[in-house]
Amino acid sequence: MKGNEFRNLSDAELDKKLKDLKSELFNLRFRHASGQLENPLSIRVCKRDIAKVNTEIRARQLKA
Repeated sequence: MKGNEFRNLSDAELDKKLKDLKSELFNLRFRHASGQLENPLSIRVCKRDIAKVNTEIRARQLKA
């Protein structure tokens, strides 16, 4: 997702998205370790999405 797409989400939706992304990252790492991951780039994309969500959450905290 793009960074501006996260800005349109509510706080609860951001928290749920962050939880989902962390779960997905765990699954990707597990599949990578077992040799079943076809596209290792997906780990990097997932990490970047987590960073984007965390950035938006922090920006909202500083704004409030």
